[in-house]
Amino acid sequence: MKTNPQLARLGLFDAKVPRYTSYPTAPHFSDAVSAGDFSRWICAIKPDSRISLYVHVPFCRRLCWFCACRTQGTSTDAPVRAYVETLKAEIALLRAHLPEGITLSRLHWGGGTPTLMAPEMMRDLAETIFAVTPLGDDAEFSVEIDPNEIDAARLDALAEIGMNRASIGVQDFHPEIQKTIGRDQSYEITQAAVEGVRARGVHSLNADILYGLPDQTTARMADSVQKLLSLSPDRVALYGYAHVPWMARRQQMIPSDSLPTPEERLHLFDTARRLFVWDGYTEIGIDHFARPEDGLARAAQAGTLRRNFQGYTDDTAPVLIGLGASAISYFPQGYAQNAPATSAYQKAVRSGAFSTARGHAFSGEDLMRKRMIEALMCDFRIDAAEMKDSFGASEAQLSELFSAAATRFEGMVRHDAQGLHIPPEGRPLTRMIASSFDAYFGTVKAGHSSAV
Repeated sequence: MKTNPQLARLGLFDAKVPRYTSYPTAPHFSDAVSAGDFSRWICAIKPDSRISLYVHVPFCRRLCWFCACRTQGTSTDAPVRAYVETLKAEIALLRAHLPEGITLSRLHWGGGTPTLMAPEMMRDLAETIFAVTPLGDDAEFSVEIDPNEIDAARLDALAEIGMNRASIGVQDFHPEIQKTIGRDQSYEITQAAVEGVRARGVHSLNADILYGLPDQTTARMADSVQKLLSLSPDRVALYGYAHVPWMARRQQMIPSDSLPTPEERLHLFDTARRLFVWDGYTEIGIDHFARPEDGLARAAQAGTLRRNFQGYTDDTAPVLIGLGASAISYFPQGYAQNAPATSAYQKAVRSGAFSTARGHAFSGEDLMRKRMIEALMCDFRIDAAEMKDSFGASEAQLSELFSAAATRFEGMVRHDAQGLHIPPEGRPLTRMIASSFDAYFGTVKAGHSSAV
């Protein structure tokens, strides 16, 4: 890229910054938010409104070495079955606090590997959820599918309970890279899963692919992207691999000396980006792509794109409730996270209480800065009029914030009376620019991922 020298001068290749799927980010959560706060925030939801629900299933048949998610391995269904019973108990607690008439805008099952649940578990869990919060009109029910952990019976169950969007992790199709990251998943197995999903009338497909993996080259990146394009996903998340072995011990299995440099990571990203654009995908934010007819692309065009813990979304529901160990909920009042350890989560719920372990209650400028960062991450611009109208920001306050960012990222940020804007050449710096609006950044020790 022609701007590499300037990007290097501004520190892109050395910086570690948040991905900003929330603000404040999770390292700044504290135990000041309790189960009592969580209960009150649920009760404060407006009757007859729409919310979103995330269900976390923290089990896998195998633990991929690249993954930094909170998961645990299991070779039997026994712990999964017990966990589903705990989820049902948590849903019963939710029912006791939710106002009347609540329906779902989005339902997402993530993990871990939700598809390791047996078909009867899937049906049981879905029935329990829909008895409390049924799907609303035009609602989206998405499930993360591991192509190595799916079969006809489970696909039949997912279609039967209403899944209308599937999300498949690809990571990379090269056998040598798959072996190095502990993720054997051939193109043929992935293709079979995609065909199985579509054969059951589920035509909306998300896919994840990673750049920055060990032994990844631009040629291998291009080959994996072209294979993925042959499956015609509606949305693609092109995530940078975050090598954080001090946080995710399984990543110690990956040789650090085989990882690409930050400069090489940028070239890998740009190789994939150009291929997606050439194939007709719309660029969404910093790392997503979507077919022009997909809801994500339409939201980006309309200025209604949002960001949450799953990345970019077209969901505008004001509340997202997370169920399961480590799941995070979002309310207008703040964030609440369940106990991260499965054992602690299950102990709390089985005793008849929510397992809220920590969170953050919004105060001061939190909501304004949250929106500023989200606007940068989604639209590459902050609208000054929105900040004044929605948050009461003054001209002087905005001028000070915008001027500081423009000075720090000279030539890569522009600001005027309308607000602040990141031109295309500055977009690799978006997360760094967003961090300049983060009042909490650097106040606690946090192992953030590479800025590129």
